[in-house]
Amino acid sequence: MKTIADLKIGERAFVKEFCQEDLSLKLLEMGCLPGEEVILEFVAPLGDPVGIQVNGYCLAMRKEEAATVIVEESI
Repeated sequence: MKTIADLKIGERAFVKEFCQEDLSLKLLEMGCLPGEEVILEFVAPLGDPVGIQVNGYCLAMRKEEAATVIVEESI
């Protein structure tokens, strides 16, 4: 399983599912829906937070949150 936390800067992937149900609701409300393409935009100098482009905007999240979003690699 690959998560958003495993992506490299500039890498694209599609959201597949979430590991934590309580956190998934928060991410769904922010547009991080299954099937949406995400692009890793940046990783802060100390590795936390990370920024992804999803649904037309940049979303910053903690690395531990990013590790709960399972993705499929984009072809």
